[in-house]
Amino acid sequence: MHTHDLSAWQHDHHFGAGNESAERSTRLVMWITAAMMVVEIGAGWWFNSMALLADGWHMSSHALAIGLSAFAYAAARRYARDPRFAFGTWKIEVLGGFASALMLLGVAALMVVGSIERLLSPSVILYREAVAVAVLGLVINLVCARLLGSAHHHGHGHGHRHDAHHHHDHHGHAHGHDLNLRSAYLHVVADAATSVLAIGALLGGWFFGWSWLDPVMGIVGAVLVAVWAKGLLKETGKVLLDREMDHPVTAEIREGVETMLADSETRVADLHVWRVGREAYACALTVVTHSPTLTADEVRACFSMHEEIRHSTVEIQRC
Repeated sequence: MHTHDLSAWQHDHHFGAGNESAERSTRLVMWITAAMMVVEIGAGWWFNSMALLADGWHMSSHALAIGLSAFAYAAARRYARDPRFAFGTWKIEVLGGFASALMLLGVAALMVVGSIERLLSPSVILYREAVAVAVLGLVINLVCARLLGSAHHHGHGHGHRHDAHHHHDHHGHAHGHDLNLRSAYLHVVADAATSVLAIGALLGGWFFGWSWLDPVMGIVGAVLVAVWAKGLLKETGKVLLDREMDHPVTAEIREGVETMLADSETRVADLHVWRVGREAYACALTVVTHSPTLTADEVRACFSMHEEIRHSTVEIQRC
């Protein structure tokens, strides 16, 4: 079935138990992160810790980004059956992940600036209190990561692969994964990593007098965040720009058509494949043939084993 209603399919496939669980978990994590953000920013300012303050401020952007992820789920669900979306609303979630990645880059830049300022103008840090708050922040981040991780496994468990060709969804990165949920998870993991770095920096300053370690760890944390953001930008940008022509299914469609229709001297003159869902693709192809009777359905039959192709448009040019 290559021509059924994509919007209805998007709603039925992507807004089942997996997405509902992801949306609930993302919304809960947003509120938890926002509460911890207030605590860390206040404690960082009061105890004069740049590492703790940087962790709190970049947690504020994480709270905003995770809220954006929750909004993306809600918007995608709300407009799932809107006929104005030709291929459904799945890319709203991807767009949310892309925006979150941009926020991560902004956070990394702010962390670097703040850390350099503290290196140039060091000040006294109340280490005991700052360490206690940093440990609390780490615990909260681990709890949030577990919540989002459970939602990911729940949603991934509801995905279905109908044939051996679906293993290609793992080509590249996270082709079969929820990029919006992954962006929220990445924000939480980034928080946890910077909390670990903040704890290490504070302990080093407390026991060994290495006050410089606090801002240095802020810079290290910023680099980590920037690297993760770059990876997420690459993955979400690839989907948003329909850069899927290197996916194995593209070559398999071409090979299947030209092999199965070799007797009629048919070849694929033009082929476009792009993603319209987490595990769904659309394709448009033009074939040139010597057969006077070849039909579009016969061409579609050549790649019918690829159930990830949810919609296809076939043009036949006869020689």
